[in-house]
Amino acid sequence: MEQQPIVLKEICSHGTKSLPCAVYHTHTMGRGVLVKHHWHDEIEILYFSEGGFRLEINMESFQIQSECFYFINPGELHGIISETSDSHWEDAVVFSPGILGFDSRDEAEISLMKPIQNGKLLFPRCITPEHLAFLPLRHTFLDIMHIFGQIVEDGIAMADDLTHQLYIKSSLLYIFATLSAHRLFMPVERNFDRRVESIKKTLLFIEENFHNKIYISDLARQVNLNEQYFCRLFKKAIGCSPIEYINAYRIKQAKRLLEETDFQVTEVCLECGFNNLGNFMQEFRKRTGTTPLQYKKNVEMS
Repeated sequence: MEQQPIVLKEICSHGTKSLPCAVYHTHTMGRGVLVKHHWHDEIEILYFSEGGFRLEINMESFQIQSECFYFINPGELHGIISETSDSHWEDAVVFSPGILGFDSRDEAEISLMKPIQNGKLLFPRCITPEHLAFLPLRHTFLDIMHIFGQIVEDGIAMADDLTHQLYIKSSLLYIFATLSAHRLFMPVERNFDRRVESIKKTLLFIEENFHNKIYISDLARQVNLNEQYFCRLFKKAIGCSPIEYINAYRIKQAKRLLEETDFQVTEVCLECGFNNLGNFMQEFRKRTGTTPLQYKKNVEMS
């Protein structure tokens, strides 16, 4: 699997400062979580070309069995689960909505770009091959993936390569034009969903406090809910209990420390919020199939 699943609000940059746009390829076999629940301020275009998926956006679930595009608006909580034992292919283009802004204050800026940036205009949720917009979208999307492939293949510094940047920006503009031509942008009409904001606030709290002891009561208190209702809401939104999520996040951080630092296993255990080495070892093996020490050795040998 090439795309690393990222939990909660992403703090990483997509692309570079001069071109905040990046592509991700994901290919995997079998069932399981493909991309953990997270959100970001960028727009994301997802292209599912093969495999059976469940895409969860905010509190909605979408079954995907055939080729299609899905659009993720800024701030939407989303995750992807592969649901069949077959091969799964999913690609994504993630970009800042400001990348296509105009200083001229023309009609495109006033009626399209600014409303998208301000959350007053939404992308269509899904486009399937039956729609007239699908083929031009696929052609342009694959062009973007190809351009990024050239950048990687040729070793070009994207921030310094004007030609590649112009190709990418013009391709994104063409996608916007195609959606506009088919009247696929939608004004915001739905009410603010406090459940989604509660989950996002909880995930952020876990990110900031995973190295400390976290009680269910702490999480429930953050969003002013009783513990029983909070646990039901969390599992419905994320697909696992709060404790399972916390442990998974802690092990993810443990793997990072083992890969990037010289910390001993005991130090990693404490840094990641495990107060008991035995529990840490058990949880690590459960989620990685190996011990922390062997994991570190494998990283050093690779």
